[in-house]
Amino acid sequence: MSGLFIDNDGKMNWKKFGYHARSALAVVLSLAVLIGGGVFLYSKAHDAYISWRSTDDYLGEGTDPVTVTIPVGANLTQIGDVLLDSDVVKSMKAFQKAARQEPDATQVQAGRYKLKKQLPAAVAIQMLLDTSNIERITVTIPEGLRLSEQFTVIDKGTAGKISVKDLQAVAAKPDELQLPTYADKKPEGFLFPNTYEIGETPTAIDLLTKMTAQFEVVADELDLVNAAKTLDRSPREVVTIASIAEAEAPAKYQPQVSRVIYNRLAKGQKLEMDSTVHYAVGKDGTVTTTDAERASGSPYNTYRVEGLPPGPINSPGKTALSAALKPADGPWLYFVTVNLDTGETLFSETFAQHEKNVAQLQKWCSDNKGRC
Repeated sequence: MSGLFIDNDGKMNWKKFGYHARSALAVVLSLAVLIGGGVFLYSKAHDAYISWRSTDDYLGEGTDPVTVTIPVGANLTQIGDVLLDSDVVKSMKAFQKAARQEPDATQVQAGRYKLKKQLPAAVAIQMLLDTSNIERITVTIPEGLRLSEQFTVIDKGTAGKISVKDLQAVAAKPDELQLPTYADKKPEGFLFPNTYEIGETPTAIDLLTKMTAQFEVVADELDLVNAAKTLDRSPREVVTIASIAEAEAPAKYQPQVSRVIYNRLAKGQKLEMDSTVHYAVGKDGTVTTTDAERASGSPYNTYRVEGLPPGPINSPGKTALSAALKPADGPWLYFVTVNLDTGETLFSETFAQHEKNVAQLQKWCSDNKGRC
């Protein structure tokens, strides 16, 4: 026990102890009041700051996902209105302040954006500048489709925003499509198959001109016009050969198919391609033709007409175009795909060997009813 609380006679002085204990308690209580008051004041100050900070702007990381569309040519005020209407930002004041602090704010592209509701304005601007947040609207047109099939795919792929009727109307005015001169003002074969990005309000003319422009890009890459001259063929004839190769066999066999076509043309032998007959009679979904179909008087019926058909029978892709420009070396005059699942295709120089190969296809068809 401390001497502070002991009298001269060695006994405990309880009065002194009580006095000092009360003093110590008073100090502790005073500290508690001060600390508690500080916490209280801090809490109030923090709440006031948050209230002030969020008066014109949202805090945090946003809430529900939302898609907003920034129109073509929109200025910052118009962009702010779009964000405000979608509850992405809390106020125009906050958006304009954040825009002033971001040098690239005027570089926001038009398009559909995946954002969140109730974002801080600065965060919203950064998300608009991040092109990965743009929701691309695309339509994919596969290789080897006829013009009519392409139109159906586009109609479906754009949910009717670009209708078959609209596409047909544009195709009927080929001058607007900016086709290559060797297309002879016929779009069949010259609307390049690819995946195309379309806008919120797409139009037939916009998409089709993109497709013809892409054909020109690929044709330039392949040097199609000059390469065709070395083959003693017109560019249109090369595209026609490519379209037949596209229809007849998988990509890896297309250089050989092209060679068969060139070999037959050189010998003055009819091409006798079922794919051209299918085009002539408007048939698809099968690999064979009937006697009646092969009797068609169409100029596309290569069982009756010598040489190439008048033009392409579909829109070939780059691989088929390349195959037509650089056919494989070989003496083949015949070919047949013997397995429609694997695409295995056999080539032969003699009709006797070709008949044996055809027998393999017939067996496959017999084993796979309804496939041929």
